[in-house]
Amino acid sequence: MDVTEVLLSAQVIDSTIRKHAEETLKQFQEQNFPGFLISLSGELANEEKPVESRKLAGLILKNRLDAKEQHRKFELVQKWLSLDVAVKSQIKACLLQTLSSASSDARSTASQVIAKVAGIELPQKQWPELIGSLLSNVHQVPPHVKQATLETLGYLCEEVVPEVVDQDQVNKILTAVVQGMNANEGNIEVRLAATRALYNALGFAQANFSNDMERDYIMRVVCEATLSPEVKIRQAAFECLVSIGSTYYDKLAPYIQDIFNITSKAVREDEEPVALQAIEFWSSICDEEIDILEEYGGDFTADSDVPCYYFIKQALPALVPMLLETLLKQEEDQDQDEGAWNLAMAGGTCLGLIARTVGDDIVPLVMPFIEENITKSDWRQREAATYAFGSILEGPLPDKLTPIVNVALSFMLTALTNDPSSHVKDTTAWTLGRIFEFLHGSTVETPIITPANCQQIITVLLQSMTDAPNVAEKACGALYFLAQGYEDVGSTSPLTPYFQQIVQSLIDVTRREDAGESRLRTAAYETLNEVVRSSTDETARLVVELVQVIMAELHSTLETQKLSSDEREKQNELQGLLCGCLQVIIQKLGASEPTKYAFMQYADQVMTLFLRVFACRSATVHEEAMLAIGALAYVAGPNFAKYMPDFYKYLEMGLQNFEEYQVCAVTVGVVGDICRALEDKILPYCDGIMTLLLKDLSSNQLHRSVKPPIFSCFGDIALAIGENFEKYLMYAMPMLQSAAELSVHTSGVDDEMIEYTNLLRNGILEAYSGIFQGFKNSPKTQLLIPYAPHILQFLDSMYMEKDMDDVVMKTAIGVLGDLADTLGSNAGALIQQSLSSKDFLNECLSSEDHLIKESAEWARCLAAVFDEMSPHVILVLPARRVVMKSVPVRQIRFHYT
Repeated sequence: MDVTEVLLSAQVIDSTIRKHAEETLKQFQEQNFPGFLISLSGELANEEKPVESRKLAGLILKNRLDAKEQHRKFELVQKWLSLDVAVKSQIKACLLQTLSSASSDARSTASQVIAKVAGIELPQKQWPELIGSLLSNVHQVPPHVKQATLETLGYLCEEVVPEVVDQDQVNKILTAVVQGMNANEGNIEVRLAATRALYNALGFAQANFSNDMERDYIMRVVCEATLSPEVKIRQAAFECLVSIGSTYYDKLAPYIQDIFNITSKAVREDEEPVALQAIEFWSSICDEEIDILEEYGGDFTADSDVPCYYFIKQALPALVPMLLETLLKQEEDQDQDEGAWNLAMAGGTCLGLIARTVGDDIVPLVMPFIEENITKSDWRQREAATYAFGSILEGPLPDKLTPIVNVALSFMLTALTNDPSSHVKDTTAWTLGRIFEFLHGSTVETPIITPANCQQIITVLLQSMTDAPNVAEKACGALYFLAQGYEDVGSTSPLTPYFQQIVQSLIDVTRREDAGESRLRTAAYETLNEVVRSSTDETARLVVELVQVIMAELHSTLETQKLSSDEREKQNELQGLLCGCLQVIIQKLGASEPTKYAFMQYADQVMTLFLRVFACRSATVHEEAMLAIGALAYVAGPNFAKYMPDFYKYLEMGLQNFEEYQVCAVTVGVVGDICRALEDKILPYCDGIMTLLLKDLSSNQLHRSVKPPIFSCFGDIALAIGENFEKYLMYAMPMLQSAAELSVHTSGVDDEMIEYTNLLRNGILEAYSGIFQGFKNSPKTQLLIPYAPHILQFLDSMYMEKDMDDVVMKTAIGVLGDLADTLGSNAGALIQQSLSSKDFLNECLSSEDHLIKESAEWARCLAAVFDEMSPHVILVLPARRVVMKSVPVRQIRFHYT
């Protein structure tokens, strides 16, 4: 087979030829995988072959080493590791050879493939000679070899974790990279590759940044690179500075003045890609200081591990004017382009972060700019002033802002109505939304919205919802936050007199022909949802009437036939929004008996619509419809049983949807909702559900995020069917035990893994809790005794690890109480043998979290009673209050983009 010819044919326009070539490659891979990889690497390395076939060969090779999906990535890694050593050596030799190619495309592709192989082999202590081999290349005379090698080192640092490379090799990599960045490096491509490589290598430089001399040298070279004549090098150097600001914040003090001078010059004078990174540096410093101040509450001592250096506060007098200048550099079409990002937007974003970092101190520095520009004839000045005001509304105390807002509000409402510039209207509506988000609500002492201005505000917002799509979308956002501020208002809401008008206006927006632009239709439905959520009993009748309106809208989407793929996608999106709206309405009406009764007259029709939506088989619609059915089950209670025969097949489909794992996760949650609704009426369906859940847990294809809710779902099922869960114990308990053992070994893992581990632990604990509570007062509680020692050992292990979050701690102490409550007199001796139950209990009793403390008090009472009583004593104790899980509520946040 001529591989070159097949690779070229796989890139032609003619679909017949292309598909035949793709099928040929697929067959070659399946019949002789080692030979397939050798052929690809040989093609990539062969200078006589066309660039197009070489590039595709490298790309296919790279895709046989890595994948986005974790299960697929694992399979590919294992497949590579299982190859014969001679085969791998031949492939790696070809890859290294390609770094000397005259073709830049071939070199770049080889760099990426080498890094992928390194990402697999270096953690396995394989290919130990790679880094040494690459470093020897750096000293090669041909600049293109040096450039390709530096690019490879950069990709390698991106692929592997620092622990895999020993410090001596890290030092040599950094030396090679920093030397390549030096101003006396004559080749631009070499210097650019080195600068980009440093960006990826910075995570490896912990020890080097702790050494004053080495740190000084790295910082000097990076700062020099920001002054390079080449734009791409300057941009890459500023990207390095951004990363240094985030990674080595505590080492920046000696350099911060020089960095300010460099970034200030870049923001004012350099080309936009460079200036954007210069602004990003200060945004990254804000992020660091916000995190430190939130975590430590500003309570620092000289010995603090993570001190706050208050770089932003010190730079404030010079930093704010520099950023305010950027606000005047808007682009004409930025409001229509959803992906727009320019100097003005970056400057405003950074200004917002500064406001969150320094609070009140920013207000006097920004107000003169606002006052000077807000009434100017040039739209750019008016828009910049409005944007500046909106940007500083989060951070300063309400007392500082409220007097200013009270003066500005009437002016802004007029601008939103009358300003000739769509840009100004857009930003004004966004700023009003920010005012309502941060300065309006039950926690704000001085109300911004009063009986005197409420009608004007609503009138202006509803009028603006008929404006251009970008302005209307921001007006919806403002109304969203206005309504949200009244969620806890009580029995009477200031929005009640306008409720019908608001709802009708939002429905009208969703029907606009241009509602697909600027996310307008989505914003209108999300705002409608929030208006419903924040409504009171005064408007319950109108919410009930809204059910018919949304049902009619949903029904009309189901009648349309013969749609193009684009039209089908839009229809699916609309159905998702309508199902989401019905979910919110169902939750609202289900919150009290009279409104629940009023809704239930439509329940059959609503369920029929949801079942028809499932037939569309779109992931988005499927997910939204499933969430809505969860809400319906919660409201319908035992009456939901009549829908199960028709709905069950869709439940099965959802539980088997590995590809769209969010759908699977939502379906698992809905199983829990149905269990709580039907209780033991769910029993006829449990064999099928448990089989699918166990299959999900055993699958390498299913995304790991779905597995914690599956364990939790075991608890929901056990709680619903009680002792009938007996037949599943022999399958569920080993699964729980295996997962529990995996979840207690978390030392040395990253924050993301710790977060996932706590989710997993909580799911396991919720399963144990549901099983114990389900078997309580049953003659079959003895069946659980063999599992109790392992559960107590799991609790001991988690306590010893000292990395439980508050949610896990509360669930864990609840499980200890459930164990004592269900096993009764058998629990005392088991708890006595536990290594740390008493210490854990005491720690929870002294917790500041009242829920943890409450659960601990309950558990202590039970443990103490059963520890001391005779096995023959029968004691009746109050049952533990089971906390019902709430149905997920969809939320949206509006952002200025």
